[in-house]
Amino acid sequence: MNERSILSPAETADELSGTAFVHIDERLIGAYSTADFTSAVRLLDAVAVAAEELNHHPEVQVGWGRVVFELSSHDVGGVTSRDLALARRIGGIAAEQGARVGK
Repeated sequence: MNERSILSPAETADELSGTAFVHIDERLIGAYSTADFTSAVRLLDAVAVAAEELNHHPEVQVGWGRVVFELSSHDVGGVTSRDLALARRIGGIAAEQGARVGK
């Protein structure tokens, strides 16, 4: 699979199963719950470092005890293996920090 190949929801379903992320339209959306605003920002800070390492950056919404990540490869107009890689990293970071899968 080419990192620029657009993936369908059927192609990402197995990898996303059991994670915070769902494949909707041309993006992956994952929400996490945290204890408070400070821990939400801490999660975002750690994800920002990983995103820089991967040179792939999510759209983010942060609120009190909640962080929502939206992943898409804008250069090709859909979800690619780059988005799946970042979703895996975000899931690992969230688990390390005690964040829970949110709604």
